[in-house]
Amino acid sequence: MLSILRMNSLISPAVSAFSPHIGKPNFSLAFLSLASSKSIFCSPKSLQSHDLDPNLCPPRPSVRALQARAVQMRGPRSSSGEIHVIVGPMFAGKTSSLLHRIESESSNGRSVAVIKSNKDTRYGLDSIVTHDGAKFPCVALGDLSSFRQKFGADAYDQLDVIGIDEAQFFEDLYDFCREAADQDGKIVVIAGLDGDYLRRSFGSVLDIIPLADSVTKLTARCELCGRRAFFTLRKTNEKQTELIGGADVYMPVCRRHYVSGQAVIETTRSFLEESQQSQTVQCG
Repeated sequence: MLSILRMNSLISPAVSAFSPHIGKPNFSLAFLSLASSKSIFCSPKSLQSHDLDPNLCPPRPSVRALQARAVQMRGPRSSSGEIHVIVGPMFAGKTSSLLHRIESESSNGRSVAVIKSNKDTRYGLDSIVTHDGAKFPCVALGDLSSFRQKFGADAYDQLDVIGIDEAQFFEDLYDFCREAADQDGKIVVIAGLDGDYLRRSFGSVLDIIPLADSVTKLTARCELCGRRAFFTLRKTNEKQTELIGGADVYMPVCRRHYVSGQAVIETTRSFLEESQQSQTVQCG
């Protein structure tokens, strides 16, 4: 009999009460441990009836503590800002599309404001005007970073939608749009030229596309053939990128007439430059 018990102790020494390496089992400690773990699910009254310490039962968290913990788990509240970009050549209806969006947002009960560059003084500084004659009040600025101060901090906080016309003239366009949408939760709608008269990127308008929720590319009608016009042809000999003007300076054209028209303009410009140089030599 003793040999059988020794064999059992060798097979399962961890649970054997007769193992020579384990002292006498303390059944009272095991009972208290079980009672302590069980007491977590008991009310303080039941604990007192069993002569156990009520302090063993952890206090219930308050509703406020649970709400605070839920907020921490959710993290910061996500912003609801948006950025929408409207681009195209001149006479494509960019400003009209911008005003249509702004008026629609205003009709839906949102507070709106429109910004334009103070470089464009053709129709005054207090409103933006489409080529069709439609007007809308605006704030004329040299840079967008001054908008909050000029508009008023409290008024800015109440704004829902910000429209920006002739966006290619603002050097700080990217930073302003990112902060307004990502941090301030504003809906920003910008309209501007995506390319200059040489079909190169104009200002920071194209830099906004990676930030944008939507991008709309408008087209005009070619002034020479009536087809869809994607480009703006400058009709004068000026070379600077920023040259504000209307139909007297620019016209929308298709690809074929842009290439041929640009070639004619370059030829004319070269001829005029050579003529001026020859006249200078003769006068000298």
